[in-house]
Amino acid sequence: MEIVLKRVYEDASPEDGYRVLVDRIWPRGILKEKAALDEWDKDLAPSTALREWFHHDPLLWEEFSRKYKEELLEQNPGKPFLEKNGQQEKITLVYAARDEKHCHPLVLKDYLEQLLNNKSKK
Repeated sequence: MEIVLKRVYEDASPEDGYRVLVDRIWPRGILKEKAALDEWDKDLAPSTALREWFHHDPLLWEEFSRKYKEELLEQNPGKPFLEKNGQQEKITLVYAARDEKHCHPLVLKDYLEQLLNNKSKK
């Protein structure tokens, strides 16, 4: 399975595979038809408290990444997500953040890939 990232403001494409919005709130100015999503999984997004604390401040990126990874490991939303979507060849994690270098889907992608790698080693 391949996991890729794409902003919701970019055009959807058949090459995206299975498109999952991974933000807790709906992106501004986007109609559901334009988003062309297969799923909206809020459980994969950072908690509201963590998202509001981070507020997309690059200076807080390292600490945010650590805290978000802790949330993911504690709540483990990736396990049911991957069990449900394990047959997909490609999953595109769709998000709204402008800063593509300091956004939660980067951490989420790493977490999901680690789960996949651990599963394949068993």
